[in-house]
Amino acid sequence: MSALVVLQREVRASARLWLLAAVAFFAGFQLLQLALLIMRFQAFPNYLVLHDWPANIARIVRMTPSVADMIAIMFDEWLVEVGSINYSFGRGIAEWSFVLIPGKAVIVLAIAALVATNLVLLRAAWKTCGVFAWLGSAVATGAGALVGGAAATTITWVVCCAAPTWVVGLAVMGVGVTTALALQPFGGWLDCRRSSRVRSSSFASCQEADPGTRPSR
Repeated sequence: MSALVVLQREVRASARLWLLAAVAFFAGFQLLQLALLIMRFQAFPNYLVLHDWPANIARIVRMTPSVADMIAIMFDEWLVEVGSINYSFGRGIAEWSFVLIPGKAVIVLAIAALVATNLVLLRAAWKTCGVFAWLGSAVATGAGALVGGAAATTITWVVCCAAPTWVVGLAVMGVGVTTALALQPFGGWLDCRRSSRVRSSSFASCQEADPGTRPSR
């Protein structure tokens, strides 16, 4: 039986679990970022901004001649911003914020779907394979989700005002600012590692979930 057939069979059989896991991962990832900021800076958010995302996207399309630049700018356009403003400096400075970026949200949704798929497959594989094989797939899934989460972080900090949001996330989590900035060129590599790790775990879990695809002992 092919891995794709096993995948479809298991996901359909556990559709409710799959959907619940995907929604929980996506929502939990966003809330975790906000909670991390609150714990790191010991302050609750004091402002919320809903950006006019459709109008901003339309403006980008009208005013950006290069299609490549247009896509890159659209990918980083903000939808929701929640953060803390320090009013000690005139009209105030946004010290930190969590932002919901639709472009990054799509990536998180993809990670959530892969993690949910792996969860369903691991649940089926638990009945048919040894604990070490199951544990290996579970660790691979967790590692892929961790790397993907780091690459899809969407938080800002005034200290790293010109850095990508995932670099800011590393700095907020305790990585030295200089070290975090030095890792900036590896963002694309992290995205590739994240997707390949979780997809590889899904394929391995498909084989474990179907006894017919595993070599005989």
